[in-house]
Amino acid sequence: MTAPVFVVGSLDGVRPGTTVTLDGPEGRHAVSVRRLTPGEEVVLTDGRGSGASGTVLAAEGRDRLVVEVAALPAEPEPVPRITVVQALPKGDRGELAVETMTETGVDAVVPWAAARCITQWRGDRGAKSLAKWRSTAREAGKQARRLRFPEIAEAATTRQVAALLAQADFAAVLHEEGAEPLATAALPAEGSIVLVVGPEGGVSPEESAVFAQAGARPYRLGRSVLRTSTAGTAAVALLLGRTGRWS
Repeated sequence: MTAPVFVVGSLDGVRPGTTVTLDGPEGRHAVSVRRLTPGEEVVLTDGRGSGASGTVLAAEGRDRLVVEVAALPAEPEPVPRITVVQALPKGDRGELAVETMTETGVDAVVPWAAARCITQWRGDRGAKSLAKWRSTAREAGKQARRLRFPEIAEAATTRQVAALLAQADFAAVLHEEGAEPLATAALPAEGSIVLVVGPEGGVSPEESAVFAQAGARPYRLGRSVLRTSTAGTAAVALLLGRTGRWS
């Protein structure tokens, strides 16, 4: 079994042979929940691509773990970078989408307030929902043993999404009536891929027109129509396989 991953604020100055003390909520989880003991292996990360693998030297109290660093693994910037623009699902399906996309390997998620979204992020509710998405990405990143967690951006408007699509090397909108399957699309070897996943009610004709003007084409995944909370994960898995990032 691979070593569990814990998050630290920074790994600046950490070298093989040095010790790092894990405290706070992460230290409490390691000591009181995971019940790690001296001799066990762990991986520390800043979530931005840097890591430190090592062995537990001591568990102090209920929330402090002392780790001796043995190596400094790193997760390079992904190529090509995959961003999913995720329309806001109802209920807790947004966290489900973020969790499974993170575990699969997405690099960034942009929450999108589409016209047909049942859920709308406003005021405190929006801030709390965004915080939940970011917390979910962090925990899913740890579960997946990632050293580079996906960026969860601020909620975007349709115009902001269009601007993002216009800058991409490959821009796509998932649509069950897309003329071409995503599985046969010509993908870039580097740069950025931006994929739009619409809400339960679908992307509106007006939104489709704006995205088309930005250079995005409609693509279908397959014969079945997936939920908005699962379509992004399926598409990310397909793209990771086709671009060689899973090879």
